[in-house]
Amino acid sequence: MLIALDAMGGDHAPTINVEGAVETVKEQDGIDVILVGDDALIRQELQGKRFDPTRIRIIHASQVVEMYDSPSTALRKKRDSSIRVGIELVKTGVADAFVSAGHSGVVMATSKMVLGTSNGVDRPAIATLMPTLKDAFLLLDVGANVDCRPENLLQFGLMGNTYCRLVLGKTEPKVSLLSIGEEDIKGNELTKEAFKLLKNAPLNFTGNIEGKDIFSGRADVVICDGFIGNVVLKVSEGLAETILKMLKQEITAGSSGRIGYLMLKPALRNFKKRTDYDEYGGAPLLGINGACIISHGRSSAKAIKNALRVANNYSRMKVHEAISKDIENCSKSAAQV
Repeated sequence: MLIALDAMGGDHAPTINVEGAVETVKEQDGIDVILVGDDALIRQELQGKRFDPTRIRIIHASQVVEMYDSPSTALRKKRDSSIRVGIELVKTGVADAFVSAGHSGVVMATSKMVLGTSNGVDRPAIATLMPTLKDAFLLLDVGANVDCRPENLLQFGLMGNTYCRLVLGKTEPKVSLLSIGEEDIKGNELTKEAFKLLKNAPLNFTGNIEGKDIFSGRADVVICDGFIGNVVLKVSEGLAETILKMLKQEITAGSSGRIGYLMLKPALRNFKKRTDYDEYGGAPLLGINGACIISHGRSSAKAIKNALRVANNYSRMKVHEAISKDIENCSKSAAQV
């Protein structure tokens, strides 16, 4: 599998991205990487690193999308950006997938324009894995669509169901709708109308789920609009970091606490691992006619390595093709009713 990596995307580019690519080819068989970006800077970062040179290629891109660039500006004026060039590589079949820790809005807009959407998909959605008491659940959308229609949430449910089935190996994922109460009459007009559509869809739809229950493991897929999803994601990230810091402060406040900290250190390390974004790597952009993974701007080399792994699995499973089939089947079923 050959994956194009946006070497210029993220807060610590290109250093972190190059490190992630090198670690990937060292540790994971079957994944080769194309580093897309400033040729000179990339080569400078690669100097002194040990890796198989046949497994990392460089394709030059003369422009970089900055975080203050709007998607429309990037599409018009930065046609040779590392994001655009990388996605074009997927379009032409040179690369099997694309990974970027850069401007997520530009990645989504460029993917939609260059690759197009999967058949039957109105709006792509960004999906991310989040930890539960059992394993993990898929939350979508987490930022691609701030304003949604009920039909969009239905499609998010279908796409999330497909991803969970193929990539996470869950034969009949439990799909829930994020709302302010479990009853179907709770919520705003969007969630109440979406509930009706999801209830009649070919899904294992378990109804509404409240925010306090999403981490319990009751649902495998949690659906919401991009505004709510992004708030949930950012609050969850901040809360996990804050809890870990508060625990350390309390435990190490006294001499006896410091001794206890040494005993609890393995448990705290495991807690950090379960809630650490780096472990999940990247969020797939579901509904695009190809494999595109969006990583956090603060991604470490470990996160980039894991994002490349996610991209490999996504492309290998041909998730975008399965999404088209599942949505087509749902449309046929609805037409027969």
